[in-house]
Amino acid sequence: MDHAHAIASALAPLVLVLLFGVVAAMACRALRLSPIVGYLALGAAARASGVAAPDDPNFALLAELGVVFLLFDIGMHFSLRHVREQAGDIFGFGPVQVALAALALGLCASAFGLAPAPAFLLGATLALSSTAVVASLLAERRQQNCPVGLTSTAILIFQDIAAIFLLIVVDALAGEGAAMASQLAMAVVKAAAAFSVAFVLARMVVRPLFDVIARTDNAEVFTASGLLVALAAAWATGSIGLSLTLGAFLGGVIIAETPYRPIIQAETKPFHNLLLGFFFISVGMSLDLSSLRAEWPAILACAGAVVGVKIVTNALSGLIFRWSVPGSIQLGFLLAQGSEFAFVILSLPPMRAMIGARAASVVIAAVALSLALTPALARAGRTIAGRLRARVAARADAELAPREQAAPVLIVGMGRMGRTVADALSEFSIDYAAVERTQKTFADANADGYEVLFGDASDPRLWDPLDLRGRKVVVVTTPSLAISRELTPLAERAFPHVRRIVVAETFEERDAFLELGLYPVIDVSTPPGLDLAVEVLCELGIDRRKAMEWALAHEARAMPARASLVGAAA
Repeated sequence: MDHAHAIASALAPLVLVLLFGVVAAMACRALRLSPIVGYLALGAAARASGVAAPDDPNFALLAELGVVFLLFDIGMHFSLRHVREQAGDIFGFGPVQVALAALALGLCASAFGLAPAPAFLLGATLALSSTAVVASLLAERRQQNCPVGLTSTAILIFQDIAAIFLLIVVDALAGEGAAMASQLAMAVVKAAAAFSVAFVLARMVVRPLFDVIARTDNAEVFTASGLLVALAAAWATGSIGLSLTLGAFLGGVIIAETPYRPIIQAETKPFHNLLLGFFFISVGMSLDLSSLRAEWPAILACAGAVVGVKIVTNALSGLIFRWSVPGSIQLGFLLAQGSEFAFVILSLPPMRAMIGARAASVVIAAVALSLALTPALARAGRTIAGRLRARVAARADAELAPREQAAPVLIVGMGRMGRTVADALSEFSIDYAAVERTQKTFADANADGYEVLFGDASDPRLWDPLDLRGRKVVVVTTPSLAISRELTPLAERAFPHVRRIVVAETFEERDAFLELGLYPVIDVSTPPGLDLAVEVLCELGIDRRKAMEWALAHEARAMPARASLVGAAA
């Protein structure tokens, strides 16, 4: 009984915070505020009321896991190809942004009496921005595929790596300079080794492992496997002295190198969202309301200085990299807040000893305030950028326009029909993505050179990972009329712009699909899929005569192959 009572007592604060978290999220949605603001306010209220303590190890663990899963999700959007494409932003734009902000903020801290070394160390800490807040905002506003979103994410990845070295520097302040230099050099070696190992594991271990798991046709195994990769990668980098978040990011990169990314994203998303909410609540719990009341002028001044300086230096970084003025301003406002890493760095004894306990408390509160202001700042940046863009409408502003990252066509089902459609799209240089739920068909298609993702597209949880919002046409080669009746209203509300083409076997089925608002095609061609491919090509603007010429040529090429098969069978 005592044991059960102890467990119930430990769970009580978590249950209350979850309850009030749901209420806070719903209230913020009704007030058209970001849920982040509600979570921060909830955390501060929980501490003030005594419901939960800021040093509660349960909340600390859940908050840390929230950032871990955030970086894991970000990593799943950064395949090796993506890293190569964004290398200029990660290793060019990122260092420039951090250096400019660290220099400016360090000079400000020095002007208030700090010695040069702690002043510029504090400046470097405040130069970092919040991966958790910015990534959540980008996802909420569907800006991940805009150049501003892509570049800010790349900068945040560099900042997460830079934060590792800041932690090493602060930890080594009590030692000799040579010892610090050797620790930094070792961290560089470890980080490079971690990236190399991640890419090897993606090809040699994880992909074959998921091939085996896919044969079980068990979603729970995918859930467990996704959690395993995220936590194991975080544990591995933490064990060698690097940050847990770097490991989680690399775990996501490992998954991104496989065709199982959509299903892993779908299975781990609930954990990611829930734990990230705990992170924001824990940030709010770091605020002492009584101290805030006593120090509010200093906190407001510090928060204003951090936000103002970073807006200017971030925008300047954009201009250095030849961004337009509107795009630079939008980026400046988006990354103007402090970072969750500031709470960690400012809580370390060497750092508090250098800048003083009172100053550390003021800066922590100012960083938390900047996090709460981020949704409003990002909205202000978009508004200013939009007005500036309107004034120079004759000159297109590429940074504000979404970049079409998703292939325009998604093929659901890569049997014979799906392959024919894929061949047609390739012939006309039209990019496509494909998803298959049957493991054998999936494996055969990949073995034959088609790039196919694994998953069941009838599961609404996969619609975001499959980026249905970015598609123009979805082609379903093996539709179910019963499933279509259930999902079509939901899909119509979520993706009204997407043209959905399905294969019908009979005229009755065709009429039923038409009533649902789908575009049915009765395919009677040999090989299967030619009629379907022609309709897809025409839907994408290809001249019907050219599409028919391709279909006839493809049919003629298939005739000798069929004849040889018939002869072999005889």
